[in-house]
Amino acid sequence: MSKFGFVFPGQGSQKLGMLSELAGEYPIVEQTFADASAVLGQDLWEIAQHDSGNILDQTQITQPVLLTASYAIWQLWQQLGGPAPALLAGHSLGEYSALVCAGALQFQDAVRIVHARGQFMQSAVPSGTGKMAAIVGLENQQINEICDEAEEQQTVSAANFNSPGQTVIAGNAEAVDRAIALCKEAGAKRALPLNVSVPSHCELMRPAAKQLSDMLDSVAFNAPQIGVVQNVNAEIATDPQQIKANLIKQLYAPVLWVDCVQVMHKAGLDKIVECGPGRVLCGLIKRIESALQCCGSDDLGALESARAEVTG
Repeated sequence: MSKFGFVFPGQGSQKLGMLSELAGEYPIVEQTFADASAVLGQDLWEIAQHDSGNILDQTQITQPVLLTASYAIWQLWQQLGGPAPALLAGHSLGEYSALVCAGALQFQDAVRIVHARGQFMQSAVPSGTGKMAAIVGLENQQINEICDEAEEQQTVSAANFNSPGQTVIAGNAEAVDRAIALCKEAGAKRALPLNVSVPSHCELMRPAAKQLSDMLDSVAFNAPQIGVVQNVNAEIATDPQQIKANLIKQLYAPVLWVDCVQVMHKAGLDKIVECGPGRVLCGLIKRIESALQCCGSDDLGALESARAEVTG
């Protein structure tokens, strides 16, 4: 059996109708959504499948829906006798999914936390005043220097180091626009604003981090039963208090996704399963570490193929 890991996607991986094929075959999927819905008093499965209220892309809804989708696949994986991965990691919000699956955090607690996290993030920055942009084709050092130049008493900084040559920046809208222009001048292949409502992983999220800190004080964390590589330092977390501290810092510090994937590879993993909707992380992993084979899990064919890959 190969040594493999699981990774869990963050915001942007949601899509209408997610997990519908798996739910048609396995009741545990809808049951997991029912458990999360009971926590929030909202029908998350209806939102994920039909979104009649047009709220799926609101961050306080997106976050619990994606967490629940990932955890539903994890529970199904276990129900089908899938072996345990050696390491876990999640991108931004996905880190909460990883911690739940590692046994560090109760699922119902995580649903409440990420719903509130979305609200804290949304309220930290007035609508329309923050922005994120994807920069392709520049080195990290170049981007950091450009952001320093573009700030002008505002905030703009690297938010996600997603893959070599692909970095997301975040901050005040005007500062991000200045940085986009400077990145284009510096020869970026692409410098495009992202369709997001919140500038995540930058200093503008400090107020949200304070609120999250107050909330996490009342939540029990356990030592993870499977190692989780955390976003803010790309280190394998073991201590519950350090895990909490890193989750708070994660709101205003960049996601070191390249480093997280490299840590998994250096630990001897040769295969990765993306546990959640879509294949966003598989695409990034292919560009970070081509020796790592990554497969999806969000439909019947993908899940069966993933199980065959890691047990073969």
